[in-house]
Amino acid sequence: MKEFKGKVLFLNRSDINTDEIIPAKYLTEIEKAAMKPHLLEDLILEGFDPKTDIKGKSVIVTRQNFGCGSSREHAPWALEENRIHVVIASSFARIFRQNMFNCGMLAIELSEDRINDLFNAFETHDTQISVDVEASKIRIQSKDQTKEIEFHISEFDRTLIQTGGWVEYADKQY
Repeated sequence: MKEFKGKVLFLNRSDINTDEIIPAKYLTEIEKAAMKPHLLEDLILEGFDPKTDIKGKSVIVTRQNFGCGSSREHAPWALEENRIHVVIASSFARIFRQNMFNCGMLAIELSEDRINDLFNAFETHDTQISVDVEASKIRIQSKDQTKEIEFHISEFDRTLIQTGGWVEYADKQY
């Protein structure tokens, strides 16, 4: 099972699409690793520099409709290659969300109010998140404060995560 913890990258924008997650010009790459340096390189967000801001981050907290646009597995793969195994948002594009679980990664939906609270309390701080998949709890911690938040995922998605993704699940079941 992948690790679901680490430093947080706050992306304070809605509707971040799959072309911004990994530009289409890299979809011809044969190896997933070739996508690693291009994660979020086309994302336009004030104060964000993908060359410096992604390194060392393992969790993304963002707004609504993350992963919209073209349905492709490359977007979760680019995250995975950068060791980002958790994305927390108020909503996801349906296919992107399922692709995350199929890759054994977490796409956690929280209410818009809860997401607003996270941005207000933690965005300007060095913040760590750890996720307990079994207990469905997120622990968010900065130097000054700690919060615990419950979340919900389906039992099937939890099983996909615990087995490492769809391929690993299918290998065990069939």
